[in-house]
Amino acid sequence: MSERNILGDELEPCGTDPLTGYYRTGCCETGDDDPGNHSVCAVVTTEFLAQQRGVGNDLTTARPEFGFPGLSPGDRWCVCADRWLQAHEAGAAPPVVLAATHERATEVVPLEVLREHAVDVPTDPSSLL
Repeated sequence: MSERNILGDELEPCGTDPLTGYYRTGCCETGDDDPGNHSVCAVVTTEFLAQQRGVGNDLTTARPEFGFPGLSPGDRWCVCADRWLQAHEAGAAPPVVLAATHERATEVVPLEVLREHAVDVPTDPSSLL
């Protein structure tokens, strides 16, 4: 059975540079062994990265032991649904690529809220700085 996105279609890749996903496949696949529900494909922004760092979730520092390169604004990354919702509630939610966001994201974040932050990935991600 193929993985589905929140639109009900086949899950599209989120990002390969850096290689994202709980399983590092480039997709926001998630399963019972993923305690964080890394299902939201976000295009990270400076504001989001700062907000997450402020709550103890440093996404900018590389952690090679976990295959984590550290993120920069404009990177596409599978973020935990509860962390994305936390950022939304703080007014710092990053844009979401709906076609690459796993259907399990809606177990935590209402679909309407994700749709409010939907974005086509810009050709020039520097506009997100």
